[in-house]
Amino acid sequence: MKSALLVFLGGGIGSLLRYWISVMIKNQIETKLYLFGTFTVNVLGSLLIGILIGWLFKTESPNSNLQLLLIVGFCGGFTTFSAFSLENLNLLKSGMYFQFLLYAVGSLAVGILAVYIGFVMMKKLI
Repeated sequence: MKSALLVFLGGGIGSLLRYWISVMIKNQIETKLYLFGTFTVNVLGSLLIGILIGWLFKTESPNSNLQLLLIVGFCGGFTTFSAFSLENLNLLKSGMYFQFLLYAVGSLAVGILAVYIGFVMMKKLI
């Protein structure tokens, strides 16, 4: 139960920060495109998860409460792209180049396809 609460707390804070940053960037650029906010959050989240992983693995046990709060919770709520980026880096570091290519390209292609299919399904229903 404690683990779930830590992930919940971190995720809520990360999601709220993602929203604030996206709105702030959208208002600064004065555009209706949310892409710049999302791009910024994805890059910041990827940088942050790298910093946190490096710091936590030097100072804490791999399954610490801080890892649940900051990496799984906060970074997961802030952007799942950061977790995706970390997983891809781990594949590259392990020399699993084919799996990396399959996972990275496959995730992007299938993700976009899934959004399109969902959109088309709902368009036909509504």
